Amino acid sequence: MEEIWHAMLEGAPFSFINIGVLAFSLAIVAERLVFMLTKYRVNAPEFMAQVRKLVQAGNIDRAIKLCEAAPLPLLQVIKSGLTQVNRGEEAIIASMDEKLSEEVPNLEKRTPWLWTLANLATLIGLLGTVRGLIKAFKAVGEIDDPAQKQALLTGGISEAMWNTFLGLLIAVICMASHLLLNSMAKKHKHQMEAAAQKLENLLTLRPKG
Repeated sequence: MEEIWHAMLEGAPFSFINIGVLAFSLAIVAERLVFMLTKYRVNAPEFMAQVRKLVQAGNIDRAIKLCEAAPLPLLQVIKSGLTQVNRGEEAIIASMDEKLSEEVPNLEKRTPWLWTLANLATLIGLLGTVRGLIKAFKAVGEIDDPAQKQALLTGGISEAMWNTFLGLLIAVICMASHLLLNSMAKKHKHQMEAAAQKLENLLTLRPKG
């Protein structure tokens, strides 16, 4: 911890600014992970199998009640289609599409910020790098005392390198987190769309069955 604190002091003030960027990024990642792991914890294949049995048995009301068991996005999308079962295929599709358009933005919310924060961390690190190099070159050009010149030169280069390292490290963390969250969001989005398509096929073919 002493080495980390010493490195932070050498890279100040831009190193502390970047730590703020890191803290904000980690807060976004934690919030998104909690959201996805709680709101999308439903077992979609098993749930759709239960809905299929109820619909095929003509128990639409019980299928709707099954969807009301928890306020989960997937269940709400399916419920929106089931409530329109007596109004025809177009009403079913329109209702589920509308619900999907409401749920998908919530699923993808704040994740794109991580890419911007990655770029911001890199630029802040670059500012610290330039500041450190300015100090180093200033020491070479203006200071005559060898010991003082060596100290300022070493300090300037150390500040530049620590800021570069910290900026790139935070950028990598943000980009990796963005890829992870984006992949999870796409998976859940596809899951909802696939479930909606299955229900659409099930309800529209039900009279023929």
